[in-house]
Amino acid sequence: MSSFSPEVMTNARAEKVKAVARLANRKGREATGEFLVEGPQAVREALKAHLTDDNLVQAVYVVGGFLESHEEFEQLLDQTQVPTRIVTGEVLHAMADTQTPQGILAVAAIAQPQLSEVLAAKPKLIAVLCRVQDPGNAGTVLRAADAAGADAVILTKGSVDIYNPKAVRSTVGSIFHLPVLSNIEFEHLVQAAKATGNQILAADGYGAKNLDELQDAAVLRAHASGEGPEADQPALESSTIWLFGNEGQGLEESEKQAADHAVAVPLYGVAESLNVGTAATVCLYASARAQRSAK
Repeated sequence: MSSFSPEVMTNARAEKVKAVARLANRKGREATGEFLVEGPQAVREALKAHLTDDNLVQAVYVVGGFLESHEEFEQLLDQTQVPTRIVTGEVLHAMADTQTPQGILAVAAIAQPQLSEVLAAKPKLIAVLCRVQDPGNAGTVLRAADAAGADAVILTKGSVDIYNPKAVRSTVGSIFHLPVLSNIEFEHLVQAAKATGNQILAADGYGAKNLDELQDAAVLRAHASGEGPEADQPALESSTIWLFGNEGQGLEESEKQAADHAVAVPLYGVAESLNVGTAATVCLYASARAQRSAK
C-alpha cells in the first residue's frame, strides 16, 4: 500500500515522536490545530469520516502485527491513503496519552465548523454544554447527542477542551459523526439561535416544566393532526437547542433566563439529582422521539 512508509519507527526519543506526544497538551493542539486519536474504535471512526473529508486524518501510527489481527484497517487505510507508519511498542507508548495504548493511534485535524453554518442548515436538535468541565461528562453528552441523532454539539466558553485525549476517548468515535463547536460565547449563541427560530430549553432540576408531561403532550399531538401546543408550552417536536449546565453549579441564572423554558427531569427515587450526562441523554432522547413521532 502506497500510504505505508517502509521504515519502522524505533526511536522513542525522536522529534517526530515528541511532536505527536505534545498533542496531549492544549498548547500542542493549539500550535498545530491537531489532536490525538487513540485506540481501534476511535481511529476506525476517524478513517471512515476521512472518506468524506480528506483533510481530517493526518497520519496513522500502528505497531507491527496489529493489522494482521484487524483486517478492516488494511482496507480503510488503502481507501483513505492516509500516511501510515509502523512503530515499535515503545514508540507508540511514548506517543500515546494512555498507559496501555491499544496498538494504533492517529493524528487528526481539529474541525472548525461555524455557528452560522450549523444554524443555516436548520437543525432539529442541538446539545449545548455550558461550562461543563469534566472530560468524561463532555464525552458522554457528545456520544448521547450522536446516538439521539442530534445535528451538533456546542461547548460554551469555560467548558472543557473536547479535544483533550480523555474527552476524545470518552466519545468513542462520536466526535467524528457530527459538528462540534468549541469556545462559543453564550450570548452570541442565544442571539443567533433565536434569530433562526430555534426553541431553547434549559435542563434544570427546578424547572417549571416537567419533561414527562411534555412527552405526554407530544404523543397526544402526534395523534391529533394539526393540533399545536398550548400557549406558553414548549413542544418537544419543535427544533430545539438544549442547555446543560456545569456539574456542580448547574446552569447560571442568566443562562436559564436566556432559555424559552426551564425543564426538569422528574426524579421518582430518593436521588437528589442526575449526573449531567444522564440528564442530557434523557432530554435529548425525549426530543428525538417526539420529533420522529411528529413526522
